[in-house]
Amino acid sequence: MTTVESKKSVEQQQDSRTSGRVLRVGPLKPSLVDTLTDDYDALVLPDSPERAGFLAEHGDSITAAVTSGRTGVDAELISQLPNLGAIVHFGVGYDTTDVEAASARGIGVSNTPDVLTDCVADLAVGLVIDAVRQVSFSDRYVRAGRWLSEGNTPLTRQVTGKRVGIIGLGRIGSAIADRLVGFRCAVSYHNRNEIDGSLYTYYSTPAALAAGVDILVVAASGGSGTRHLVDCDVLDALGPQGYLVNVARGSVVDENALVERLADGRLAGAGLDVFAHEPSVPEKLLELDNVVLLPHVGSGTVETRAAMEALTVQNLDQFLADGTLTTPVNR
Repeated sequence: MTTVESKKSVEQQQDSRTSGRVLRVGPLKPSLVDTLTDDYDALVLPDSPERAGFLAEHGDSITAAVTSGRTGVDAELISQLPNLGAIVHFGVGYDTTDVEAASARGIGVSNTPDVLTDCVADLAVGLVIDAVRQVSFSDRYVRAGRWLSEGNTPLTRQVTGKRVGIIGLGRIGSAIADRLVGFRCAVSYHNRNEIDGSLYTYYSTPAALAAGVDILVVAASGGSGTRHLVDCDVLDALGPQGYLVNVARGSVVDENALVERLADGRLAGAGLDVFAHEPSVPEKLLELDNVVLLPHVGSGTVETRAAMEALTVQNLDQFLADGTLTTPVNR
């Protein structure tokens, strides 16, 4: 094949990928759903058993898929979309998408980084304060009339000056650290690799980090590489005076081990925005007063969700215009 023919072939492939249909995979923010429907005439992936017939009819025409970190696009779906060129995520997480399978096919994958960093970091600090000072428990205590009938709640612990460990010192982890410095906390961290020039103390393993802190905050990416990174050994190293806060992914923590230790006093408390099998939450956690439970709302503010939506649409528009993505996670 000549250089001219090769160039023409690449251009034809790009044209076929960017001129096709958009597919919505899973639930999304209502205004984003409206935009995809009204402005892009997006198709919606149905559940089984209608899915097979839908893909047989429309699979060849789909060139871009828009999804979220909670749903993603797996290898099976990728294989059923022969002209797919981009998987656009609403959200920073993309561990539910098979990025390796996408990359092998030359399919670009994007997410929405940076725009949700501040809100997730704010919430993480809120969970630290709530878990350690037992704010939510105290609220329930007052509402139930127990202050009147039983007197004051037990004393809690202060947040200021505590030793805090962060697993995953990326954008969000760094923003959490910055905020906790304002509480005069001694911050340390664990990453796959030590960060040159970091102001914080590095620990080579999660267990070593947990053993040296009072509060352990999980801000690592999800996926197979971090599954149960916080396991029995890490939780035992954190110990009965320790608190765990998770704003990352439920898969990063061994949830069964966590529940056992919270229930029998081997951990002091936890603040959890994420769970292993969302939206299901272990029944035992619902019974515990030393745990704060949130429905995965780390980025759940009007401002942040609007910025995430805008970046999602920007990625989609850029792909449809020239075949590239604004914030790719694979290159």
